[in-house]
Amino acid sequence: MKKYLVIGNPINHSLSPKLHNHWIKKNKIDAIYEKKLLIKSDLNEVISQVKSGEIDGINITLPFKNSAIPFVDELTLEAKKTQSINTIYCKNKKIIGHNTDIAGFELGLRHFKYDASKKKILILGAGGVVPSIIFALKKMGALHITLSNRTKSKAEDIKKNFPEIEIIDWGKIVEFDMIINATSIGLNNDDEIKLNYNDFGKNKFFYDVIYNPKQTNFLKKAKELGNMTDNGKMMFIYQAHQAFAIWHKIFPKIDIETIKLLDD
Repeated sequence: MKKYLVIGNPINHSLSPKLHNHWIKKNKIDAIYEKKLLIKSDLNEVISQVKSGEIDGINITLPFKNSAIPFVDELTLEAKKTQSINTIYCKNKKIIGHNTDIAGFELGLRHFKYDASKKKILILGAGGVVPSIIFALKKMGALHITLSNRTKSKAEDIKKNFPEIEIIDWGKIVEFDMIINATSIGLNNDDEIKLNYNDFGKNKFFYDVIYNPKQTNFLKKAKELGNMTDNGKMMFIYQAHQAFAIWHKIFPKIDIETIKLLDD
């Protein structure tokens, strides 16, 4: 039986095992997908198990999308550009680090039928998924991307790879068409990003990368004021879809059953 893992800290919120095991069962694959809580010092040992064959593939969630890079042998083009990996596999006896978050974000946004071209985007956060979002938005023709993070130096690090983005202080707001919460603020039900939602104007698009819980306070408040909102569920499904195809050479079905599975 093949074995796959998602690793992160925290990890309880992850629905990756539920989704991957659903597709594994549907496609009659002899495999199991589990989640594992790690600390940073565990990364080398766990990732090396991919090369030894003890583990057949790994997904990576926060906060290890950057810190796992030194433990792989090669990066794909997408992973190099973003310096972020969320999928690991073995090819020709080498551990490959890949990024499926780029495709996941773009396909998820297209599923929502939102056109990011010529739009002003404000991103809150500078974690491992943010370079992937920037890469995808640039590909989709976004007009201007502004980044704000509590620790400004982390945002400045991202700007080194994407010099065209603008960095602003945490708490400052600029004009935007779409605002993205890419922080972990919202994983707990009482989490709240301190924003004055009434100052933003109407008909904005509020997007939260978090998908569990499915409606964070960030989205609730935006919705109450009549804005469009969406969470990261479809991004999550599409990034998993890409990883599943790499590992199993099968594109699993994304149908109503799959989408509703994550709402149970």
